Amino acid sequence: MAQPISEKKRIYKLHKKNKVKLSGWDIAFNVFNYTILTLFTVACIFPFYYLFINTISSNELVRLGAIQLFPKEIHLENYIQVLKIDGIAEAALVSVGRTVLGTIWTVAGCAFLGYLVTKREMWLRTLWYRLIIVTMYFSAGLIPWYMNLRMLGFVDNFFVYIIPGLVSPYNVILVKTFIEGVPSSLEESATIDGAGYFTVFCKVIVPLITPILATLCIFSAVGQWNSFTDTLMLMPSGNYYTLQFLLYKYQREAQSLAALVRTTQDVGAISNLAIKQTALSVQMTVAMVVVIPILLVYPIFQRYFVKGIMIGAVKG
Repeated sequence: MAQPISEKKRIYKLHKKNKVKLSGWDIAFNVFNYTILTLFTVACIFPFYYLFINTISSNELVRLGAIQLFPKEIHLENYIQVLKIDGIAEAALVSVGRTVLGTIWTVAGCAFLGYLVTKREMWLRTLWYRLIIVTMYFSAGLIPWYMNLRMLGFVDNFFVYIIPGLVSPYNVILVKTFIEGVPSSLEESATIDGAGYFTVFCKVIVPLITPILATLCIFSAVGQWNSFTDTLMLMPSGNYYTLQFLLYKYQREAQSLAALVRTTQDVGAISNLAIKQTALSVQMTVAMVVVIPILLVYPIFQRYFVKGIMIGAVKG
């Protein structure tokens, strides 16, 4: 008696039977497509790779432009010395704080506002929504923005990193469009049971819109981490500097900073040209220190990112 075919073999045979044979043009298109995408991927990754290998290679060889594809005379002295620079630890704490708190409050604010503008019973719903959309296309400008925040008392105030960014029109649109795809019967069931708007939002809507919330987290976290203009304009006393602002500052003062770093090294280390700090080595190392943390955020939310954007873009 023949042995029964396992489920795995049955699925394999079914797949093989239904497999569509590709024509020559299809194969050529796939090869072309994968080649272009591979080149594009390499073009995106290579700048970070090049920056990294230059920070761990001999500083003298880097100065001479001898590092191209592979590191030479590997060392970690650049990172050790840069992390000793005054203000780096405080700036890292401020950057992490503004990124975490700013992301949480921005996502919460945009998500709840996006939910509210889907409610037909909201007072002047259409007007408020249109006013939000208008701000995407028209801005008062940099000077009114600065004067407004100054009059509100946000100069040298940590909360300037969080409160002005509570609402992002684009994020509100994404959330609104996503929520409109959620079956209304779920909300109606909770409302019949006596739940209010806030309870429905927290217990019914939020678990269903996780993909779009993850997408908003990426947008907000990257924006918060990379921002330095607000620090430049609103922190004249030097309080609450961020890593990105220090990177901007150190890029302008790389020569003097390199001299400062060299003074923290012992005489034996300075005599070794491979690890002797230069303006270029300091620039690259500070840039890498600033970039690495935000690069680690994307993989955490990547599986939600595409789903959130695609579902949020189904309706106009």
